[in-house]
Amino acid sequence: MEGVAFASFTSFATKSLLFSSLSPSSIITRSQKSRKNISPKPFVTLLDYGAGNVRSLRNAIRYLGFKIEDVRTPKDILNAGRLIFPGVGAFASAMDVLVKTGMDEALCTYIRNDRPFLGICLGLQLLFEYSEENGPVKGLGLIPGVVGRFNSSNGFRVHHIGWNALQIAKDSEILDEIGDRHDYFVHSYRAIPSDDNKEWVSSTCNYGYDFIASIRRGNVHGVQFHPEKSGDVGLSVLRRFLHPNSRGTKRPTQGKASKLAKRVIACLDFRTNDKGDLVVTKGDQYDVREQTKENEVRNLGKPVELSGHYYKDGADEVSFLNITGFRDFPLGDLPMLQVLRHASQNVFVPLTVGGGIRDFTDANGRYYSSLEVASEYFRSGADKISIGTDAVYAAEEYLKTKVKTGKSSLEQISRVYGNQAVVVSIDPCPNGEVYAWYQC
Repeated sequence: MEGVAFASFTSFATKSLLFSSLSPSSIITRSQKSRKNISPKPFVTLLDYGAGNVRSLRNAIRYLGFKIEDVRTPKDILNAGRLIFPGVGAFASAMDVLVKTGMDEALCTYIRNDRPFLGICLGLQLLFEYSEENGPVKGLGLIPGVVGRFNSSNGFRVHHIGWNALQIAKDSEILDEIGDRHDYFVHSYRAIPSDDNKEWVSSTCNYGYDFIASIRRGNVHGVQFHPEKSGDVGLSVLRRFLHPNSRGTKRPTQGKASKLAKRVIACLDFRTNDKGDLVVTKGDQYDVREQTKENEVRNLGKPVELSGHYYKDGADEVSFLNITGFRDFPLGDLPMLQVLRHASQNVFVPLTVGGGIRDFTDANGRYYSSLEVASEYFRSGADKISIGTDAVYAAEEYLKTKVKTGKSSLEQISRVYGNQAVVVSIDPCPNGEVYAWYQC
C-alpha cells in the first residue's frame, strides 16, 4: 500500500493569514448572498453508496440553496430530475455495491437517456469500460477506455494530489467560470483521452502527461476533480450543474500548460483544556501549557471558527490534529466529530484529521478496528486520515517479517477508501543531521 508522506502537522510550513474582517457572521452572509443570486430547483438526487466523505458535497449543495433526495433503490435513480454521483473510495468496492443493488443497470439507463448527471472523481471513472485498480475490474462501459494508474517513471509522484489547472477542450457550461483557475485533485488513477472517447472529453489536465479532467455529452457531465473541495471555483461548477441558467461570468482559458499550484495548509493542533473546551493550541513538543501560576492550556481559539477564518483568507487545506487522541477512545470523542461536522458546513477545501486512529478495545471489551474509527471520521466530514504512530508500527512489523498482512490500519482503510485517503504523518527531529526522522 502506498502512503503519502506528510510532515507532522506541527511541522508544516504554514502561511500567516490575516483575519482582517472575518467573523462567524461573515460566513453566514456569504451563504445568504449566494442564495439570493440563484433560483434553486427544489431537489437534486444524490447517489451515496456509503464510502467516504459525502458530507462535504451535501453541505455544498445545501450552501447553494438546494434540497437533497437520497437514492435508496434503482427506481430512485430512474426518477431523478438531476443526479449527482460522488464516487468515493476504491473502484472495485464501488462496482460491487452498484451491481449487488441493481443500481448499475439503472445508472446506465439514466445516462443513455441523456438525463442530467454529474459524476465526481470515482463517479466519473466508473463510466469507463475497465479499471486497473485491484483489477482489471469491469466498469459501467459507457465511455470507451481503461482507467489506469499514473506512471511514476517520469519522476511524478503518485498520487496526483493538489490544485491543478484545466485545459478546456470543448464547451461545457459547468466549466464556464473556471478559466485558468485551479481545482482540487486527489487520485492515483486516470483515464486517457483517445480517438475512441474524444467526443466525451470536455477538458484535460496534465500531470506528466494529459489525462481526462472532465467529460460532457449532452446533459451528462463528469469531473475528475472535487468541486466541493475547490473553494469558490468548485462551487461555481456545482451551481451551474444544479441551475444551468444561473448567472456567471465566462472566463477564457489561456491555453497554458497546467501545473500544480503551491499550497497553503493551515494546521491546527487542538486538545481539551481544563474547563472541558476544545481549543486550538501550540507548544514545544506538545507542551502547550502557559508558563504561569495557573499553568493553563494555551488557548488560540476555537477549531471551527479558526478553520473558517483560514479558508476565507485563502488556505487550500485545513489539517486538524488531536494531540491527545492517543489517550482516549476516538469514537467516544464526540467534540472532535462535531468539529468536523460543523467545519465542513462552510469550509470547502480538504479537511485532514489525525490523532488516535488505530485499532481499539474499549472498557467493555468491545473491539473496534481502525477502519471503523476512520469511517466515522469520514462520515463526519474528513477527506483524509492521518496516521502517525500506527504507521511506524506497521512499517517495523513489515521490515521484520517481510509480509503484508492486510490488517494494518494503512491497509484496512486504503482498501475501502482508496490510497489517496490515507496519509502518513512523520515528525522531523534533526539532531545535527541533514535528514533525520524519529518516532515520537
